[in-house]
Amino acid sequence: MQKLTVEELNRISIENFREAKKLPLVVVLDNIRSLHNVGSVFRTADAFRLEGIFLCGITATPPAIEIHKTALGAEDSVEWKYEEKTIDAVNKLKEDGYVVLALEQVKESKMLDKYKFEGSKKYAIILGNEVKGVQQEVVDACNDTIEIPQYGTKHSLNVSVSAGIAIWEVFFQLREKLM
Repeated sequence: MQKLTVEELNRISIENFREAKKLPLVVVLDNIRSLHNVGSVFRTADAFRLEGIFLCGITATPPAIEIHKTALGAEDSVEWKYEEKTIDAVNKLKEDGYVVLALEQVKESKMLDKYKFEGSKKYAIILGNEVKGVQQEVVDACNDTIEIPQYGTKHSLNVSVSAGIAIWEVFFQLREKLM
């Protein structure tokens, strides 16, 4: 098997990306400390053509060399907004008709692989701080909570890994929205 060259991958330009149909998903980063995690989420958001990203609280914003190091330019293609308070981003998204989901371990959370994303709806997924998770006030304001099933000895995943898993599941269920 021969690996494909960059030219053979036939990627779209930033301009075409901006005009392309998007997956009805926004990711909200709630006080993410690591700029590398932020960059990684940008890169995943680009790969699956998300509507955008909200960067909230202490989460760094572009331009930043540490974000660019992992985003590889996706910070230029993916729409993003900054909001000082995550709760304000949640309220704006809900006003705009999004179903807002916290990706967090709570008593009533639904397992991600069992959650049914509907093609007629728009979604926002909140990802929390690497140590403290999603703020309780933000969890309380969400429409629902989802959780990634885990079977090992650890109780959490890296935030950018969690983002990738959650984004993939939404994409997998709603991919026909991009066609």
